Amino acid sequence: MSRATSGPQAPSTDAAAALIGGLVAGGVRHLVLSPGSRSQALALVAAEFERRGAVRLHVRIDERVAGFVALGIGRETGMPAALVCTSGTATANYLPAVLEAHHAGVPMLLLTADRPPELRGIGANQATRQPGLYAGFTRWEADLPVPTETDETGTSDQTVMLRRTAAEALAAARGENGRPAGPVHLNLPYRDPLAGSLPGWLTAPVGAPAVDVAPPEPSGALYQGGGGIGGSERANEAGTAEVDPDAVLERGPRTIVIAGADAGAGAEALAHEGGWPLIAEIVSGARFGRHLVHGYRTLLGDPALGGRVERAVVFGHPTLSREVAALLSRDDVSVLAVRGPGEPLNLNGATAQVDAVSVAPGAVDREWLGAWMRASHAASIDLSPPAPDPDALSSAVPDERLPAIAAELAVLRAPVDRAALVDAVWRATWPHDRLMFGSSRLVRVADTVLGGKKVPVHANRGLAGIDGTIATAMGIALASQDVPGQDASGRDAPARRAAGVTRVLLGDLAMLHDVGALLVPPAEVAPRMQIIVGNDGGGTIFDGLEVARIAGEEAMDRVLYTPHEVRLEEIAGAYGWEYRRATTRSELDQALTSAGAGRLVIEVPLSR
Repeated sequence: MSRATSGPQAPSTDAAAALIGGLVAGGVRHLVLSPGSRSQALALVAAEFERRGAVRLHVRIDERVAGFVALGIGRETGMPAALVCTSGTATANYLPAVLEAHHAGVPMLLLTADRPPELRGIGANQATRQPGLYAGFTRWEADLPVPTETDETGTSDQTVMLRRTAAEALAAARGENGRPAGPVHLNLPYRDPLAGSLPGWLTAPVGAPAVDVAPPEPSGALYQGGGGIGGSERANEAGTAEVDPDAVLERGPRTIVIAGADAGAGAEALAHEGGWPLIAEIVSGARFGRHLVHGYRTLLGDPALGGRVERAVVFGHPTLSREVAALLSRDDVSVLAVRGPGEPLNLNGATAQVDAVSVAPGAVDREWLGAWMRASHAASIDLSPPAPDPDALSSAVPDERLPAIAAELAVLRAPVDRAALVDAVWRATWPHDRLMFGSSRLVRVADTVLGGKKVPVHANRGLAGIDGTIATAMGIALASQDVPGQDASGRDAPARRAAGVTRVLLGDLAMLHDVGALLVPPAEVAPRMQIIVGNDGGGTIFDGLEVARIAGEEAMDRVLYTPHEVRLEEIAGAYGWEYRRATTRSELDQALTSAGAGRLVIEVPLSR
């Protein structure tokens, strides 16, 4: 078979073609690549698959940004994006995203090019110990052999091995062998020549690999403190109570359902079926329904409500309130945690892990549910602006009309506070949109004051860091707004409606931490995104912590609040984003609902 491109041949290129081709055959649709010398064979093969329309290629010069873009793609689609980088420090920059993917159970594939083994540990340029770099945070990892042969037919032992490796890596990343989804690391050492002509078989139609896939041996993801995330054992994790994988919840115990990050709609469905109160964090994807509890922090502290809970059923990863953590740490509360993709929950040392839950037949405890619903109604917050007085506005009597006009103008001109900001973003977001919350003060304000609404919500709550927020939202936007006619393997893809706008709500420090994510190559289609920045000039989240009561003002500002004077308008313009500043609710509503702005930064000044 002739070569697809002219020029000398190289084992590195044929190996890259086999590996990436195997991933594409398995359904990988997105490649996120950072340029580099040692990875040039992988890069050229990726470019060829993009040219063929088999993948979406996203090029990011910063590997840390690239890692979080891939994280966002994995969050949105459930299918890992494949990351490609060169050797050395480039690989280390993936680590923050790998940690978040590990703790949140998000699929991810890392393809790190490397020097050959004989150059490791002898002072060779750009060579470090890459195998095991992410140990403890991967579902599977492999340091592959250096490719030594070219392949004219696509049937050599080396090509078959790499295709098998691709299938095994994809299965491990997706959690198909009884383990949670998460990162997989393939370290790829190459010798010179680092690139050659593309093999002719690369241009053949992409199909599923004709190899049997054996489950890879478990590696990584078991760490001090318990069973961790990646253990292959499914039942009776260390420190947890034994329980049937599918639990039937008997009537009787006073029960609440708790939905943490990424809980999904199953939490609301169980609360509805059981007739139990639903405590749903704003990042849960379950903050809707008739049994949703408003003001749950206060109610959990009420001895007549939170103090009488006998059983809690938990979906997702609760992180936003100390009150929920305190409840789940009590030894007098039976806690059942429905297994999700992330770290097993066991705050009280006796939490039962279950694969699924159902409700036994019987009558709903109307007294218990009613007490919560009445308290919830009393605790709900109405953030709607006062309705105008149409009679007074149309009155011919000046003493009636003028005060009404003044009241209406006062509403329009009122400065935006944090509650109004999160309310405006929540109201502007609909089921076809995506909403990403940064780990800033604003997500806790939203969790405190917002009501129920069934919209797709994302947040990096695996480790709840502020890094990578914009890049993650970028990945979510790229994946949700990609509506192909076929999937990456050439099969017909189910029709789905393109997502609307991806909004990311974050603080100014989270914005500044991830400024590099604003860079989108001109050759790529920019997604529809709005970055809404609540700018209070620093880290005001610390003002609500214990440190604010003991630190002096000077020390507090210097090492925690960290004030800045960055002009966000100039940053937005430098990266080619539109910019709007909103100081009133009317200005904010107009910016959020404006048409035509593909990439928009909305700055909302806030007081400390």
